[in-house]
Formats: sequence, C-alpha cells, structure tokens
Amino acid sequence: MCHCEEELARRRSNPPDFRIFLESTGIATSPRCESVLLAMTKIMNLTPLHLAYDSLRRQKRRTLLTMLAITIGSAAVITIMAAGKGVERFVLGQLDAFGPDTLSIETQVSSAKHNGGGFGSVGITITTMKDIDLETVRRHPNILAAYGMVSGQEAVSYQGQLKKVLLMGHGYATPDVEKFDMSSGRFYTREEEDGLAQVAVLGATAKEKLFGDEDAVNKIIYIRGKPFRVVGVEAKRGAVFFFDLDNMISLPTKTMQKKLLGIDYIQQIIARMRDGSKSKETSAELADLIRANHYITDSNHDDFVVNTTVDAQTTLTKITGGITLLLVALVGISLLVGGVGIMNIMYVSVAERTFEIGLRKAVGATARDIQRQFLSEAVLTTVGGGVAGIILGMVLALIIYFAATSLGFKWVYSISLISIMLAIGFSAGVGVLFGWYPAKKAARLNPMDALGHE
Repeated sequence: MCHCEEELARRRSNPPDFRIFLESTGIATSPRCESVLLAMTKIMNLTPLHLAYDSLRRQKRRTLLTMLAITIGSAAVITIMAAGKGVERFVLGQLDAFGPDTLSIETQVSSAKHNGGGFGSVGITITTMKDIDLETVRRHPNILAAYGMVSGQEAVSYQGQLKKVLLMGHGYATPDVEKFDMSSGRFYTREEEDGLAQVAVLGATAKEKLFGDEDAVNKIIYIRGKPFRVVGVEAKRGAVFFFDLDNMISLPTKTMQKKLLGIDYIQQIIARMRDGSKSKETSAELADLIRANHYITDSNHDDFVVNTTVDAQTTLTKITGGITLLLVALVGISLLVGGVGIMNIMYVSVAERTFEIGLRKAVGATARDIQRQFLSEAVLTTVGGGVAGIILGMVLALIIYFAATSLGFKWVYSISLISIMLAIGFSAGVGVLFGWYPAKKAARLNPMDALGHE
C-alpha cells in the first residue's frame, strides 16, 4: 500500500486536518481548494438527505425540469383513478332507473344456429319469445310484476305536424316495474291492453315536440293513420346509457303487436322481484321454465338470456375497473420513461461533481455515504415530483367533476388512498431504480483520480 493510500485510510478512520492532508497530496494548490475547505467542514457533519437537498436547491432549474415528467405521470395516475371512480358511479347510476331487484329476459341467437360470434347475429330477428313466456314469468312466486316489450320507430302526427318518435310497446305493469312518475294523466290499464285499446302515454320530450305548452291529455294523435288517445304524460326521466327515455311514446304492448307491427312475439320481458337477494335462484328457475316452453333441453342452445341488475352492475364495475387499470399501466410506462431521463441527469451530475466526490472521500466520506447522497437526490426528485403530481391530479379531477356534473352526469369526486400511495410509491420506486446505478458509479470513484479532475 502506497503512502497516499495509507494516509487516506488513516484519515477516514480518524477525522483529518483538511489543510495538512490536502497540502501533503499537492491538491491544496488548486484554486478551488481554499473555497471548498470551509464548506467541506460543514458538509461532513450533514446527513446524505441534507446534502441531497442542498445540491438540488443549488440546481433549481434542472431539478424542476427533471421533476416535470414524474409530476405529469403522477397527476395522470390520480386523475385517471378518480375519473375511473366517476365513470363507475355514472354507469351504475344509469341502472338506478330499474332498481336492484329487476331482471330482464332478452332474445338471443341460439349457439346451435350461430357459432361465429361477433357480428354474425346482426339483422337476425328472434321470434320465439311469446306471451306464454310472459305469463310464465308472472306466475313465479318471487316475481312482483312483469311486462313484455316491443319497439319501433314511426312518424306521429298531431294537427298536421309530423314528428318521428320512438314507439315502445310497454305492458300495463310498467309502472310497477320501473321507477317513474306521471306529470299528468295516468298510465293505461290491463283492460285497455287486453282490449287492444288505441291509447298512448307520452314522454316529456315527445309531448313538447307534438304539443308544446298545450295540455296533451285526451288529445288524439295519429300513428300510421290510426287514432290514438293520449291518456297521460310521464315526468322527466332523463337518459339511460344515452338512450333518451323522454323522447318516446309508450303504447300497450298487445296493441302495438297486433295493430301496428303485425307480430305475435315480444322482444324482451322486464320484471321486478319481490326479494332481490334471491336473484340468482330466480334467474335459474325462470331459465328452466322458459327452456321448457321453448322445448330446449341443452342450455347451450338457449335462444334467450336472463340478466339481473346485480349482474349488470358487476359486469360494468369489472369493465370500468379494467379500463382504469389499463390506463394506469400506460401511465406507469411513461413514468419509467421519465426515470430514464432522471438516470441521464444523474450521470451528468456525477460527472460535474467528480472533484466534490473525490474531496469528500479524501476527508473521510465512505463509498456508502456517497452512494446514499446521490441516491437521496434521485429519490427526493421523484418523490417531490410525485407530491406535486398528486396535488395537480386532485385539481384536474375536481375540474372533471365540475364539468361532468354541469352536463347533468351523476359523477363523484373521489381521491382514493390507494391512488395516492400508488403515485408516491411508484415515484419513489423510479427514483431508487434509476438513481441506483449512477449513485453506485459515484461511490466507486477513486478519490485520487477524482481530486485531479478539473
């Protein structure tokens, strides 16, 4: 071991006299040495975290630019997860119109006839759902009320004005199944539906299109040249999955089947259960009963599907959660890209401060001290960017909330603890991951070579 190395080892184990040591190595003649000596005396008494903070403070512009990518990425994590909660609340809120204890039975193409999936069933009309299926559903002990539904679009006229409106064949039991009120008049009765009465109930928007401010009850409208008497007008209901419930006219299902469409089948059955907690059992039992009506022995050949509101909520929650997770993963990739930028900046910082590193090691700093200092700088930068990103993300999520509610959406402003922990944790992780190697490189510098670096 040479004299310099012995001296260096001794000085590291015993607090040195900086000036004597530097003069013995010939470094004291450097113009920078005099100004650095006093600073180094103070530096040796500081922790790596203090040193890291002081270094970042002296390079404010570089630090801010380095933090920018992490800030944007963390803000995106907070905003996306908050928006995901808002979308989930909006989607689930659309189902509130039906309630948690409703179920629907819809026709579908049997897998026995269609094995292609995708768009192969487009344009195919299923005619197997009959009134007997509706009566079967109504007789089930857990069904409170049920109605059959058909739909179509026709030109409706009143006093010579023609308006194209969606016609919905709704059974007389619709008010007992769905949640809505009447603004005027009433809903049609079972006797009127069984007697194929030509009566109609208007949605709020349909009423305004045809009658404006005029009272519509007991007025006559014409559909395909047939007169229909308006018996009621619904209160505003809004939209469900962007389907405007106010811009339609409800007719008795049987009247629409026989007098307008000329069909003997229904497209869908909507029912309300007495006990929503038994939805799985009720769905399975109704499926068995309808299979018997349709002479189906293999469930894989079903030409119908039974869905409950709970099933729809579960499916939609999984979909929105999956989309949110995918977007957060994409943001995570951008944070990793930001980490590469941090690594490059750390390499530049190590190169610029080679003399400082050598001087610190010469006066007793260990390789671990150097590594901790530079690693602390990387983590402070990323965590600082993460905190700034969380604040920015909260503001952006709040802006989205106000924008959504102003448009009439049922939105929620929710910043979850998980999203905050994810943003901070990912930011710190990026700092450790991409700051480790530059810090290790700085720690491995030979003090004699570093002190000779200009």
